[in-house]
Amino acid sequence: MKKYDVIIVGAGAAGLSAAINLSRDLKVLVLCKGDKELCNSNLAQGGIAGVYNSPDDSPELHKQDTFVAGGFENDPVTTDILVNEAKTDIAKLIELGVEFDKKEDGDYHRTLEGGHGRHRIFHNADATGHEIVIKLQAAVKELENVDFIDNSLLCSIKKVNGGFVLDVLKDGEYETYCCQYTVMCTGGIGRVYEFTTNSAIATGDGIAFAYNMGARIKHLSYIQFHPTAFNNKNTRECFLISEAVRGEGAYLRNCHKERFMHNYDKRLELAPRDVVSHSIIFEAKRTGSDDFYIDITHKDSEFIKNRFPMIYSNLLKAGYDLTTDLVPIFPCQHYLMGGIDVDVNSQSSVDGLYACGECSHTGVHGNNRLASNSLLEALVFSRRAAEHINERRFDSSFNPSYEFLHDENAPEKPKGVRTKIRSIMQKSYFVMPDVNALFDGFNEVKEIKEMLERGKFKVDKDYVEARALATVAYIILKEAIAIASENAEITRSNVK
Repeated sequence: MKKYDVIIVGAGAAGLSAAINLSRDLKVLVLCKGDKELCNSNLAQGGIAGVYNSPDDSPELHKQDTFVAGGFENDPVTTDILVNEAKTDIAKLIELGVEFDKKEDGDYHRTLEGGHGRHRIFHNADATGHEIVIKLQAAVKELENVDFIDNSLLCSIKKVNGGFVLDVLKDGEYETYCCQYTVMCTGGIGRVYEFTTNSAIATGDGIAFAYNMGARIKHLSYIQFHPTAFNNKNTRECFLISEAVRGEGAYLRNCHKERFMHNYDKRLELAPRDVVSHSIIFEAKRTGSDDFYIDITHKDSEFIKNRFPMIYSNLLKAGYDLTTDLVPIFPCQHYLMGGIDVDVNSQSSVDGLYACGECSHTGVHGNNRLASNSLLEALVFSRRAAEHINERRFDSSFNPSYEFLHDENAPEKPKGVRTKIRSIMQKSYFVMPDVNALFDGFNEVKEIKEMLERGKFKVDKDYVEARALATVAYIILKEAIAIASENAEITRSNVK
């Protein structure tokens, strides 16, 4: 058994930031599920929101916008922390060499996105997440106290007296690790849907592991559907057309090529994401068509190419010129506001288990995340988690005895399970829940979950992810039924 003081599961912005902020006298392991750049943080286009040397802005204004976007369900304490400590973590990124775009006068270029009342989005063109991740990776690589293992799958985690024991699959071999503190930074749950902007590893593993250890999970049904995913109708992973495109003046058009947002919200295309997604669904019902477009052709072509080089290039490969064409879009799953419920220091209800980033529920997003607050949350609360761990007691005699058993002859899980789960979720809980489909969907998912848990299947990547997706879908639909029952006074007798 390989022993560490702290094990971080996940290597996106939250996991890397936690490693950087942990004390140098702690022995730390970072487990990266896939390739080191395969994470949702790396895909983040728009930027990171925050008030940093901004004379015409304030944390209070940032907080107000966050509350409005979140339906005023935001936690006031953690949201205060988010907006007031933004300057600390943006300054840290700059210190680490992250290059944010600047204006001709040398000041940082802050852009505007939906739901924001001020230009406060720091960005690196339209590939901000990638820029942040590679600079954080470079910093972690220099740390002698941190080991980094990519393509390593967490198969199981057990809470033992004084810490945790982890079962990890690497290159076809199972290895056991132990630690006194675990930090889950496993990202989102996008792959529980047929169409998502999330990367292939976003299967909710950390949430499922925490749930099975008894951790409190909160608001898992608070799922954000981004209104402007590129709608090529061919791939499960949908390319995102950033919020910043609308922030720079793009229009949304329906199947008749007409603008329509004025019929639904006075903020037009700059309304928060949930409002725009709901508006598109209402407009689709009104027109009888799912054909929608984003249009920025009225802007200078060189400005578009320079401001959105990645989006422009990717769309060009797909046969669309952002400077001259209306680009097809439609909402798809994008982000999770709920997750492993944590306190102001990112600690869960299980002692010693922390959660940061998208897999956590800090309460800062309310029922709908304000654009570009995700990277900020990941950095602020992973730093706080590390600082809290740094102050805790470490027992040098910690040396648990635990063995994970694997049956080499166990059968593989049945095929089609993940496809079935995605189909259920897409039908019963997309943008707006289908109350009539919730009960049937929940019961089907419950059967799948129980089958996977009872069965003696081979513990490999396919099984671990399917089990996590079933667990996540089960929690989401159960919570959605409870909400629907409360709101519409429908019976709960079908749920046991």
